[in-house]
Amino acid sequence: MTDEIDETLAPEFQAAVFSIRQASNRAELVVEELAAPSDIATHAIAFSAEVSSETSEVPGSLGTGRFVLFWSPQPQENWTTNFRIVCFSRAPLESDITSEDQSAEITWTWLTDALAIAGAEHSAIAGTTTRIISKGHGMMANEKNHAELEMRASWSPHGTDIAKHFEAWQNLVCIMSGFELTPGVGEVHR
Repeated sequence: MTDEIDETLAPEFQAAVFSIRQASNRAELVVEELAAPSDIATHAIAFSAEVSSETSEVPGSLGTGRFVLFWSPQPQENWTTNFRIVCFSRAPLESDITSEDQSAEITWTWLTDALAIAGAEHSAIAGTTTRIISKGHGMMANEKNHAELEMRASWSPHGTDIAKHFEAWQNLVCIMSGFELTPGVGEVHR
């Protein structure tokens, strides 16, 4: 991530970007800044995270995520502050899950717990979890079943200390990918 902050941005958004750039990053993740959507809010910044293959014992598809921070001078519909965070996380899932699997509810709890542990104050949280199960047919019938778990969520953060939210999102990506909560990343420091 670059440390430069565009001086033409609103001061409140500048403070939020500075906060993100000061955040701790999980060692399991490769975090990169992306081009942010430009048609949703006055200002936006976006990041991707991929679980590094060097930190995972699991072959194949690894966890991934996106994090976007939006800012507008007036809260938009369904926003309770001038900021809105939108995030996405996806990770492989055991393919022997059943229709009674609780992974969707557990994943939502991982997000809300990660935000609480980080002390990331927020409101108007919303989201969806999706289980995707892929089974090969025909010429692909011999391929092993594959399953993924996805979460899409958004919330309005309170204040400009967005690092707490950014670290909570990283913890979510890692927890979904089979890692534990890392001490010092996304935890409330007292």
